[in-house]
Amino acid sequence: MVAQLVKKQTNLYNTDYNLWILETVKKLENRDLDSLDWENLIEEVLGLSRSDKRKLESLLTRLIEHLLKIGYWETEKERNRAHWEGEIINFRKQIKRLLKDSPSLKPYLKDFLEECYQDSRAIVSKKSQLPLNTFPEEPIAPLEQILDENWLP
Repeated sequence: MVAQLVKKQTNLYNTDYNLWILETVKKLENRDLDSLDWENLIEEVLGLSRSDKRKLESLLTRLIEHLLKIGYWETEKERNRAHWEGEIINFRKQIKRLLKDSPSLKPYLKDFLEECYQDSRAIVSKKSQLPLNTFPEEPIAPLEQILDENWLP
């Protein structure tokens, strides 16, 4: 009987994710812990953390892209500066909000700063058609400065 219940829950998870969520919430509200699909529930909760980390990584990459554009893409700076500055403000605010909701994510920023910087460098080189060596190999500033709302290169 228990094996059939577990199989039914797993099948629901695989066939109708939204219904699985709704049923899981109902079981949680009713404190019906014995019938929860624990395996998939644990995976989903861990997935929330991974999702926030990926979002933070993406925001940092986009922020650095725009900082590099302002700092090094001279031929487009006059025309696009206001747009790039607006994007910089946007990405900094999104990062700030995400860190406000989950302060424990802040150490992860330092962990993937180097990778985000290298990705940004490659992306801006491609978009600008400037050689990769136009952009410094090392990050243009420490993380705290990159996140500082009053700093631009």
